[in-house]
Amino acid sequence: MNRCRRRFTLDLVPLRAAVLSFAGGLLASGVLVSSAALADDASAGAPGSWQTHKYSFQYLGFTSTYSCDGLADKLKKLLLAAGARADLKSQPGACASPLGRPDKFARADLTFSTLAPFDAAAGGKPVRGTWQTVSFAAHSPQDLQIGDCELIEQFRQQVLPMFTTRNLVSNTTCIPYQESGSLIDLRFDSFTAATPRARARP
Repeated sequence: MNRCRRRFTLDLVPLRAAVLSFAGGLLASGVLVSSAALADDASAGAPGSWQTHKYSFQYLGFTSTYSCDGLADKLKKLLLAAGARADLKSQPGACASPLGRPDKFARADLTFSTLAPFDAAAGGKPVRGTWQTVSFAAHSPQDLQIGDCELIEQFRQQVLPMFTTRNLVSNTTCIPYQESGSLIDLRFDSFTAATPRARARP
C-alpha cells in the first residue's frame, strides 16, 4: 500500500511542474502584452512643460567663419528644427567686427524654451508633447552646408543637452580647414509640443 501511494505521488511531480510552467507562461505573456501596451501609450505622447534657457554661444572653428548676425540666424534655424518653441530669440552677441563682417570669435545670445516631461510638483499647465525625429545633414535644414560641420558639433555639445532627447546618433566628422571628407550626420528624437490636428471641414 505504501509502495503504491509513493509511486502515485512521484507521478504527480511532472504534472505539477507542467501546470506551474503553463501558469508562468500565461503570466509572462500578460506582462509582455501589458508592457507593449504601455510602450504604445508612451509613443503616442505624454504631458510636458516648457523650460526656458538663456545661453551665450561662442563659435570656435577652423573651417568656416561667421558674422555675428549670420551665426544668430543659423542657430535660430537649428533651434527650431530641434523642437524649440517658436518664440525663441537668437541675437548677435558682443562681437569685435561690425554686423555682416566675419568674426573669428562670433557670438550669439540665445533665449529659447524646450519641452520637458511634466512635473506636477512644479505646477503650471501641462502641454501635450510628442516625440519628433530630427535629422541634421547637408541641406537638411535646407541651407545647412558641409562648411557648417563644426557648428553642428558645437551645437550638439553645448545646446542639445538642454533638449529632452532619445535615440541620439552622431556620426558627424569634421576635418579642420577643409570641407572635403567632412560629414554632417546627427539624428535624434526630440520631445516637443504636439502639432494640433486640423479640424475637419463640415
